[in-house]
Amino acid sequence: MKELICNNAVFGIVLCALTWQAGLWVAAKAKHPLVHPLVVAIALAAAVLSAFQIPLEWFREGANYLDMLLLPATAALGLAVWRQRQVLKENFWPVVLGCAAGALANALVAAGLCRLLALDASLANSVLPHSVTTPIAIALSEAGGGVPAVTTLCVLFTGIVGAAFAPLLVKIFRLEEHPVAAGVAIGSASHAIGTGRAMEMGQVQGAMSSVAIGVAGILTTLLSLVW
Repeated sequence: MKELICNNAVFGIVLCALTWQAGLWVAAKAKHPLVHPLVVAIALAAAVLSAFQIPLEWFREGANYLDMLLLPATAALGLAVWRQRQVLKENFWPVVLGCAAGALANALVAAGLCRLLALDASLANSVLPHSVTTPIAIALSEAGGGVPAVTTLCVLFTGIVGAAFAPLLVKIFRLEEHPVAAGVAIGSASHAIGTGRAMEMGQVQGAMSSVAIGVAGILTTLLSLVW
C-alpha cells in the first residue's frame, strides 16, 4: 500500500507543496529571521520520509519535476527588472561594478576558506559556486568535478543566511536610502532566496537583486575558468 501511494510523481509534488505551505505558516507565526519557510519545509519533508521509511528515490520522482521549474522561475525575475528598467539605466555601471565586486569577493572568500580547511579539489569545487543560483552552481560544480548534492546544500545555506541577515546588514551599513546598492549586495551574495527577501524590502531592491543574480552568475562562470 505504501508503495502504491508514495512511489509516484504525485507524492513528491504534493509533499513539497504541503511542507512549503507549512513552512510559510510557521515562519509567519515565528516572525524570526532565522525561521525561513525553506528550512521548515526541508525539515518537515525529511521527517516524513524518515518516519514512514519512504525511499528518497520515490520522493524525487515528483521533486525532479519541480527542479525543472528553477530556470523559468529565475527567468521570471526579469519582470521585476523590466518594471524598474529606468532605475537600471540610470545606475547601469554602479550595478555592474557592484555585481563584479560581489562575485569576486564571494570567490576569494570561498577559495580562502577551502584552502584554510584543506579541502580536496572535489569539495572545493562543490563549495566555490555557493553564491550563484542553483542551476548555474550545479553546472559549475559538475564541470569542475564537484559533488552536486554538496553544492546544493551550500547554495541553500548561503541563500537562507543571506535572506535572514539582509535587513540587519542593510541597517548596519545604512543602505535604507540606497535601494540600488542594497539590492545589488543581496542578489550577488544570496541569489534567488535573498532576492525574495529583497522584494519584501522594496521594488527597487528586488529588481536590482534580480539583475545581480544574472550578472553574478555570468561573472562567477568566468571566474571558474581560473579556479
